[in-house]
Amino acid sequence: MKQNNYIGSLFEDDFLYRSIGSSIVSQPDVALTELVANAWDAGATDVNIIIPDRKGEYILIEDNGTGMTKEEFEHRWMKLSYNREKSQGRKVEFPQGVNSSRYAYGKNGVGRHGLLCFNQEYFLTTKKEGKSFECKVTTLVPEVPFAAMDYSEEACSRTEHGTSLKVMVNSNLPDVERIRNILASRFLHDPSFRISINKEVLPLDDLEGLMDKATLKVEETNISLDIWFVDTQKASRKSIYQGIAFWQDNRLVGEPSWFLGNEMILDGRTTMGKQYTVIVSTKDMSDFVKPDWSGFKKTKTVDKVYDKVANYVYDKIREISMDSIESTKQIVRQQFKEKLDKVSPVVLYEVNEAIEDIRTNNPTIRQDALFVAVDAIINLEKRKGGVDLLEKIARLDDADIEGLNQLLSKWTVKDALLVLNEIDRRLSIIEAIRKLSDDPNTDELHVLHPLIADARWLFGPEFDSSEYISNRQLQTVIKTILGNIIVRNDDINYKKRPDIVCLENYTISTTGTETFDESNTPAVTKILLVELKRGGFKITREERNQVSGYAEDLLNHFPNARITAYVVGKDMEKNLQSQKVGNNDEGVVYVMTFARLISGAERRLFGLRNKLSSMYDDVPGMELYRQTQLSIQ
Repeated sequence: MKQNNYIGSLFEDDFLYRSIGSSIVSQPDVALTELVANAWDAGATDVNIIIPDRKGEYILIEDNGTGMTKEEFEHRWMKLSYNREKSQGRKVEFPQGVNSSRYAYGKNGVGRHGLLCFNQEYFLTTKKEGKSFECKVTTLVPEVPFAAMDYSEEACSRTEHGTSLKVMVNSNLPDVERIRNILASRFLHDPSFRISINKEVLPLDDLEGLMDKATLKVEETNISLDIWFVDTQKASRKSIYQGIAFWQDNRLVGEPSWFLGNEMILDGRTTMGKQYTVIVSTKDMSDFVKPDWSGFKKTKTVDKVYDKVANYVYDKIREISMDSIESTKQIVRQQFKEKLDKVSPVVLYEVNEAIEDIRTNNPTIRQDALFVAVDAIINLEKRKGGVDLLEKIARLDDADIEGLNQLLSKWTVKDALLVLNEIDRRLSIIEAIRKLSDDPNTDELHVLHPLIADARWLFGPEFDSSEYISNRQLQTVIKTILGNIIVRNDDINYKKRPDIVCLENYTISTTGTETFDESNTPAVTKILLVELKRGGFKITREERNQVSGYAEDLLNHFPNARITAYVVGKDMEKNLQSQKVGNNDEGVVYVMTFARLISGAERRLFGLRNKLSSMYDDVPGMELYRQTQLSIQ
């Protein structure tokens, strides 16, 4: 007879410790950094930490974030490997009355276990929506990884919110000064997020990673800038923010980025781009801040400020590079010791000169790229008799010789670079859409639509062709079809982008292909129509039917054409399906979310995004967008 019982899973005693990683339960700096990141993700503006000077006393961590209800505690805190991004999104929720914007650090749900670094159990109190919930969390209950005990719930003021954590230190007593420097290095970019340790807030001037502080006057203006140049390598893990952070009256303007206007100061994917942070503080630019504080207005004065800051950053990077030239030479000599032992003194001199020149003019060059350049210089001297090539071939085994033969029969160096650059551009586009499409504040006209309109391959390989052109006749017909629908008067250059039409809640782009009929007259034969909704928009049947109407009208003007149309938004109404158009199904309207669009694009790139994700994880969406636009130009 079939039984209805089940066999439950079993856990080793140290299952939780092994699953969350050794560093978070053994290194107090990592543990406390993760717990402060949790407060950041909870929308806190103040975090107070008390660290004792001996074991047997309590560490206390309090924040004024949103807090949790009992139900949220059970769903979030007590779930193994809780996926914060999937459940709550990347944007941080703030308590009522807090006007701010930030992205969350949390992804894999291990940060909350940081207190286990100090003891096998700890105490939690959290307040939200007029209720205070408290309990003891322990790993000492048999047969479960961890459990909440002795919990209680009582009423509190509806204005109270936040979470308090308390743990008795039995092991891994933190070093207070080290914790100060690590936490400041990681979170200092946002002045609205204040951390105090033992009732003392660490000023920027005392930060261990501070490399330089300067005050700059912007010529022909009354603007004064205080600048801090910080080495954040002492932080215990990488930050989701990098680059130059602007503060106006101690409030963050926009998000830190290595872009100033349209100029990229550093590539955020490089080691140097991830290592340094620049903070610019002023009280003189309030008239230039956008109303939503998402950035500065585009003016000549702001351009002068950007130029001043850029020159300062370039000078500091050159100084850093010059200081490291000798160590770079030593690394190169070690890397090419065997080759350099056989060359003449003239070649040695040229190698040293090349290193100085490369590091001075390209201070952010990656070490592997520098090795390639040096290797090329050495080989140029030896290539006269082809000795170096013979030496390389002689050292290759049979498999390498066969692989080299296949490679050289199919690829040149230029071919390989072209392919790799295109892969990088396409992966950057996917990551930019992923990071920007969920944000309702993203400007779909100037950011999302140009990004997508310049990447027709997102909709399928058949559209990845130079045959698709911006057809003037097609654009005229589209504007005729729209008729009396209000077109937004945005600052887009319609002469440069005639394929984009901007309306109240969406934008439309159209491209097509032309062939010549028997009378040698060009005729539109294929049309790609993309209607892109604003960030956060949900697609319903009304929106799909509207695009179907556009497609039908286009068929009336171009009876020999086939139309493929897409409506793209953040979400879509349940059971919403694609729709065929025309008497003989000459067209079809597809409805899809940004997530589905990205998923399809990733499959076309053979899953490379997952294999190379670390290259893009720490680069903000707007910075990726700007990099893709630079590659197009």
